[in-house]
Amino acid sequence: MYKIAAFLCCLMLCLEPVHAQEVQPPPVPAKQEPAKKTEEKQPEKTQKAPPANRMHLSVKAVDAEGAQVLRRYNFRQALPDSAEALKEVRALVYRLQQDAFLLASADSLYFARDTLHVKLHVGQPFAWAQLRNGNLNEGLLVEAGFREKFYNNVPFRPAEYVKLQQRILDYAERNGYPFTNVWLDSVSINGNKVAATLMVEKAFAVTYDTLEIVGKTKTQPKFLMRYLQLLPGQLYNQDQINASERMLTQLPYIKATRPAQVRFTSDKAKVYYYLEDRQANQIDGVVGFLPDPNRENKLLITGEANLNIRNIRGSGKQLGLQWRRVSAGSVVLNGEYLHPNFLGSPFEVGTKFSLLKQDSTFITVQPRLQIGYYTLKYGKFSVFTEWRNSRILSEVSPQRLQQLDLADAQTTTYGLNYLWNNLDDFYFPRRGRLLELQFSAGTKKLLRNADLEKNFYDTLDMKTSQLSLSLRLENFLRLGKNSALLTRLRGEALLNDQIFLNDMYRLGGLSSLRGFDDYFFYASSYAVATMEYRLFTASDSYALLFYDQGYYRSDLERFSAEDYPFGVGAGISFSTAAGIFQLVYSLGQSEQQALSFKYSKIHFGITSKF
Repeated sequence: MYKIAAFLCCLMLCLEPVHAQEVQPPPVPAKQEPAKKTEEKQPEKTQKAPPANRMHLSVKAVDAEGAQVLRRYNFRQALPDSAEALKEVRALVYRLQQDAFLLASADSLYFARDTLHVKLHVGQPFAWAQLRNGNLNEGLLVEAGFREKFYNNVPFRPAEYVKLQQRILDYAERNGYPFTNVWLDSVSINGNKVAATLMVEKAFAVTYDTLEIVGKTKTQPKFLMRYLQLLPGQLYNQDQINASERMLTQLPYIKATRPAQVRFTSDKAKVYYYLEDRQANQIDGVVGFLPDPNRENKLLITGEANLNIRNIRGSGKQLGLQWRRVSAGSVVLNGEYLHPNFLGSPFEVGTKFSLLKQDSTFITVQPRLQIGYYTLKYGKFSVFTEWRNSRILSEVSPQRLQQLDLADAQTTTYGLNYLWNNLDDFYFPRRGRLLELQFSAGTKKLLRNADLEKNFYDTLDMKTSQLSLSLRLENFLRLGKNSALLTRLRGEALLNDQIFLNDMYRLGGLSSLRGFDDYFFYASSYAVATMEYRLFTASDSYALLFYDQGYYRSDLERFSAEDYPFGVGAGISFSTAAGIFQLVYSLGQSEQQALSFKYSKIHFGITSKF
């Protein structure tokens, strides 16, 4: 009976921290030994704990078998004070109990001068004789990884049983049974062999009732319910509740003021989200001053304007427009519309449009249609189709066409996009990661241009296959209370046997490779690595230092080139009554541009949110 009672007490101590954040060692049971006559004559000071920084630990087993076991364990023998020495003893006893020595205990301990003497009872290791399946069904057995043969004549380690118990509870919580109990029944101990039956009581199934939003927000519960996939009548899933809080951080127009709460009424679960609106609608402009390559000692003014309307009427719909003047005569126009929960489904339908007019050389129009789906754990998957139409402008002379490697072309592609994001804030992240991958494949058709000689197309394939790849990876590492380090890698590659100048990616500027003019480089493939240090002076204000290291390659029909340009600089971003003001100063170096203050770039602008 003593062994069974001691076993159950030890098991209760080991099972207590199943849902806790940390496992603390149990207190050391100590027995008081009767004092010897020789010890009564010792000075009183030897009975007290010695002062700090003078403590040694001496641990001895009460029998030879225990001493043999103790040789396998390392512990600190020199400690700063008596409190640390007692902690070390508790940790040693706990390690023994976790290694199947369930009856391990400190039989006695006493201080003598600068040493804590401990007599340790180790005991025999316990082992499973048998752990039988009581009432677990086959599905639960598979999810929990439980088989009776795994518990035949193996050491009894409480931590392993705790993990088994937790796996069963987690599976039940994911499948509508949050009030499940797991316990050992018919426990028997023969010597140091333990036999028991594993039992589960699922109680009753719980389904979602409704979703409630508490706070000052116009977001509609119907939209949020579909976005988070918490549908009435669906079985309760604790993992889904945990994942929903991460999914909320991806919405730029709302902010959680406190963690979500679940209230159970009978067999129904009602989820409460505490939210408030953020100023996410955006109107902003940026002005840039660059040296004018066509006029000596003159500046070229570039600019950018953005309009983003988010969470239209609380339904999650978004509309965005962007206009940029990147150089004299060159204009970029982008547009985007996202419609979540299209026709009541969990799918998000979106359309994008981009236009690039490169001075008087060519114009490219690129519309795109996509369908996206948010998952609870794995981010957002999208499929899309894209049409790209690039035409040479009539202002270009036939002689210059031959020199520039330009061609009229139509390209139709189909692709996949994957986005995963666990940044702690949409606008001003300090920790977390973002990953975006994209792959597309399609067909490019060349269109005959009357201004080009007929023999220009004699050596060309009028129809070719085309592949493209892109990667974006960001990592924010919080360095302290008010600082963070951003490391980022961006890259794209275009794979085609016939690449023309107007097919290529454009690189350079504030949004890609700083220190250069916008769209300064033409690249058939490129990569840009960024390291940026941010020192926050407020939640929405910071100073920054950055280094951008780029690589690009241009593969044209007539020639190819590659380079390793880089950019360095600093800037500030801070909140004002009118909006968020940003100023960035940068320098860049490449084979086409020297590292000189003469070619420095200054970008500043203000972002107004409402």
